[in-house]
Amino acid sequence: MPGRGDHGKSSMSFDQLGLSADILRAVAEEGYTAPTPIQSQAIPVILEGKDVLAGAQTGTGKTAGFTLPLLQMLDAEAKATKAHRIRALVLTPTRELAAQVGEAVQTYGKHLDLKSAVIFGGVKINPQIEALKKGVDILIATPGRLLDHVGQGTLHLDDVEVLVLDEADRMLDMGFIHDIKKVLALLPEKRQNLLFSATYSEEIKALADELLDNPVPIEVARRNKAAETVAQKVIRVDRQRKAALLSFLVGSNDWQQVLVFTRTKHGANRLAEHLEKDGLSAAAIHGNKSQGARTRALAGFKSGDIRVLVATDIAARGLDIDELPHVVNFELPNVAEDYVHRIGRTGRAGCEGEALSLVCVDEDGLLADIHKLIGREIESEVVEGFEPDPSIKPEPIQKGRGQQRGRGNNGQRRAKGESPQEQRQEAGGRGRNSKRRGGSSKGQVRDNANQAASGNLKPQRMLDENGDVNGNTLFTDNSNRDAIELAGGNDIARRKRGGGNNKKRGNGQNGKRANGNGKGNQRQAQGKGGQKGGGNKRRRTGQAGRGSPPSLLGN
Repeated sequence: MPGRGDHGKSSMSFDQLGLSADILRAVAEEGYTAPTPIQSQAIPVILEGKDVLAGAQTGTGKTAGFTLPLLQMLDAEAKATKAHRIRALVLTPTRELAAQVGEAVQTYGKHLDLKSAVIFGGVKINPQIEALKKGVDILIATPGRLLDHVGQGTLHLDDVEVLVLDEADRMLDMGFIHDIKKVLALLPEKRQNLLFSATYSEEIKALADELLDNPVPIEVARRNKAAETVAQKVIRVDRQRKAALLSFLVGSNDWQQVLVFTRTKHGANRLAEHLEKDGLSAAAIHGNKSQGARTRALAGFKSGDIRVLVATDIAARGLDIDELPHVVNFELPNVAEDYVHRIGRTGRAGCEGEALSLVCVDEDGLLADIHKLIGREIESEVVEGFEPDPSIKPEPIQKGRGQQRGRGNNGQRRAKGESPQEQRQEAGGRGRNSKRRGGSSKGQVRDNANQAASGNLKPQRMLDENGDVNGNTLFTDNSNRDAIELAGGNDIARRKRGGGNNKKRGNGQNGKRANGNGKGNQRQAQGKGGQKGGGNKRRRTGQAGRGSPPSLLGN
């Protein structure tokens, strides 16, 4: 967000950035007085039509850094044409970040004749289709749901003039490189490209080299550095006493708003239940929760009805909570960069914040990785009554399915939930078409999209950014049994539940189950024309179910 008051203020004012009177009025109405450094550097460059590779610490106003000039450029043309077509596309890795960007567009563009829409999975697609029919100038989307709409023919990207990849490194971490390339193949080759991210990585550099045309690099702070306004501290404690210590800290310090990060979804649920039993209002938010449940939990946390919000790393990007005072790492993340994003939820826009990490003996290696990343050691202390037992030996950290992140042969990070083939592709290079922008044939993508829209091509059953199939919510806990709507049709849901008349379980003409490289991990028992057996039989998945989509009813 822009600088409020004296926090994060640059030497210039918004009046000097070349923004229109209507945009300046909207900014002033929000109480902003001066741009942050990332805004003062990025806005003039974007207004000149140049490609940008921008990085800044989380909470320094990256969103407004591209939103304000985007509105300025599109408004000038909208007044001349009076037509509403998708001229700007903003891609984000998570629903929460998409919603945040959409809110910023609405806020700063409220005095302009521009229309925007936000589309992501986990909610019904029909209201999104209706919004698109009315005309949209700025589209904010997650990759999975965007490709759903393209496949159904409900939107076209032929007129996109500006592409924004927000939190681009996170999209690569989550395995979206293939979806990103599919989207790029649908866009006009002549366009302005903006990459904004809280951190840089070697993968981001590679994407920038392929995507950007003579970009202007903008970096207002050393990469992967936590904000100086966040006071960081490590508290040593035994693994079995972490939950009790957290309840003690929240209660004894009278913390009223605490964001807590866990490593797994089930761990988040268990911790929220523990806190509730200790008399602390708490809720969990993660990818297995329906969009409605996530929205209600976040709203309750912001309003003060929920005192502790327990989240997985899906919430590490995009959560924008004014003056959030406390962030607690109940468990350290498997990837050091995620530590920066987690604690970046506090200390935003120049406000002070506190980030505590509860560290047991199992996590010494993860803590060492964080120290190496941020370039210093974090102060460590022990809470009286919760002293760690020196006789306890470290145990391997358990990583659930889809939680394991490693690095390939060349050091590239492996994304959560990737198939083995995707992992090999990410580790081994870009393939023969790496020089071509988008990496695939535009005609081929369009043909597939048209076939899908006409019903001749069955949509691939892929996981999107939120663990969804084709951009629609999966549920795995009994508290979120929302209605299922799958782009592939109701027969998928019936088959997964074991009902209906779908006797054949084959996924291709030869009855083999498709995997990332076109071959299943294991052939299923089948007849020549399809599989035998009713819809209730379980599918064999081979070793640890690698490459298989998750069950609609949980892991």
